Amino acid sequence: MSKRTTNILVPVISILLGLIVGAIVMLVSGFSPVDGYIALWNGVFGNSYNIGETVRQITPYVFAGLAVAFAFRTGLFNIGVEGQLIVGWLAAAYVGYAFDLPKIIHLPLALLAAAVAGGLWALIPGLLKAKLQVHEVIVTIMMNYIALYVANATISALSGGAEKTEKIHDSASLRSPFFETITDYSRMHWGFVIAIIAVIVMWFLLEKTTRGFELKAVGFNQNASDYAGMNVSKNIVLAMVISGVFAGLGGAMEALGTFGNISKMTAFTGIGFDGIAVALLGANQPFGVLFGAILFGSLKNGGLNMPNEAGIPVEIVSIVIALIIFFVASGYIIRVVLERLSKKKKEEK
Repeated sequence: MSKRTTNILVPVISILLGLIVGAIVMLVSGFSPVDGYIALWNGVFGNSYNIGETVRQITPYVFAGLAVAFAFRTGLFNIGVEGQLIVGWLAAAYVGYAFDLPKIIHLPLALLAAAVAGGLWALIPGLLKAKLQVHEVIVTIMMNYIALYVANATISALSGGAEKTEKIHDSASLRSPFFETITDYSRMHWGFVIAIIAVIVMWFLLEKTTRGFELKAVGFNQNASDYAGMNVSKNIVLAMVISGVFAGLGGAMEALGTFGNISKMTAFTGIGFDGIAVALLGANQPFGVLFGAILFGSLKNGGLNMPNEAGIPVEIVSIVIALIIFFVASGYIIRVVLERLSKKKKEEK
């Protein structure tokens, strides 16, 4: 079996296994898997509104996945994407309503504010890691909680005690009347174009630039990189900041595209944590992250339709989605099995 055939078969078999085991779970729980999967399909592709909402759901997952994947490719584990996304969301929302500027300036400025906020939030664990060898996992987890409570306090201060900030001006919005018209007034926005650009930027930075080579080299082996004359501390900080920039832009998608403001939160959004699964699904490769986000976002948005259309409880829906993702993430095992089967066939011949 050729490597190309194996690469095509692995994800197909993974998804089929996930669907089969998910069907068994639904059967055991007393629900029809056929009705469940039809509801899932309709939730993703059933009509133009659902397609638009699926694209909207996918967009922040792309940025969260890129943030996790970039850190991982440079030897870091950024668990703080959730916090960086929240501060990016807050910064974009503030710039979106506090300034009155032409769109050509206002929208890029709001995106820049989110990117800077996310980058600065990631700078702290980056500095602690580079200068004091404090493990980034511990720091970034704590930074998530700090971001959540700081954001809530800031929203309260900015809004005079209200639960949410003012709506952003149209000049800072990513929403598009064209997309709204063709998707039956879904919340689809221009953010998906920016997400695709971000995927290309990450690929170019890591694969085609000297700086990207240095960042990856430091991630592989810090001692060897230091011996080769690379500034290890600087590259660790830079890698963390770039990861935070991607996360902050993910927050901007929610502020400038989906919601148009930011509300106080009683819990995390979950997008940043889901970004870990998206990055794993995409094997920490930029274009892999894009496909991982498409799968994850589609399952999440389509799953919302399963309780309404098929009467399947939310808990069962979550289990089915988790099973599909589990088998896709276990693609390595399926690859090994396929390679052994192929080897056995050759030996028999």
